Amino acid sequence: MITIDNYLDNHYIHRSNWLRAAVLGANDGIISISSLAIGVATASVARDPIVLATVAGLVAGALSMAAGEYVSVSSQTDTEMADIEREKKELQEMPEEELQILAQIYERRGLKKETAMQVAIELTEKDALATHIRDELGINEISQAKPIQAALASGASFTVGGILPLLVILFSPVIGMEYWLYGFTIFFLILLGAIAAKTGGSSIKKAIIRITVWGTIAMALSAGVGYLFGVNI
Repeated sequence: MITIDNYLDNHYIHRSNWLRAAVLGANDGIISISSLAIGVATASVARDPIVLATVAGLVAGALSMAAGEYVSVSSQTDTEMADIEREKKELQEMPEEELQILAQIYERRGLKKETAMQVAIELTEKDALATHIRDELGINEISQAKPIQAALASGASFTVGGILPLLVILFSPVIGMEYWLYGFTIFFLILLGAIAAKTGGSSIKKAIIRITVWGTIAMALSAGVGYLFGVNI
């Protein structure tokens, strides 16, 4: 038997919170670590400096991504909580005005005036605060910020993404390593784009084109910096 909860859980939007952070982290891990390695590889004739720079970039990048995501999403959470507290106060001080606002929201969505007011009254009687949080503020379980989840997803996915170019560095020849890195990174990005699109229910072709174009630009610029300012190390 299909229930409303099971039906809603099957929609892709329920994955948006963690999927966004995971894709962003993995994409940053692959591109930033590959770009860093390519920049060093174009100026190096030894493997050790490339590995050292890559590992340092991987650790720093993962911690930075996790911390940055946590701070960013926590700021969003603070804003949401401030709005919720304000809504609580308004419901206590001017319940009639809040009821009118709710009815107007439903009118704008297409309900007749009488129907909109009746819906507003019934939902307010059931749970006034939850109704206003959802319909007036636009905050729900799907969109609500989750700092810990976002930080863990972002940091872990950056690490996984960054390890892929590190493996290429460890096993590819030093001479011409930048070309090996570029080739494998494009492959990794295509794979990531396809997985992300499949998980999110979007166009695989569009995701692959978007992620590979910007990845190529980043790596090309990094290689250019390595060639221009690098010295043999």
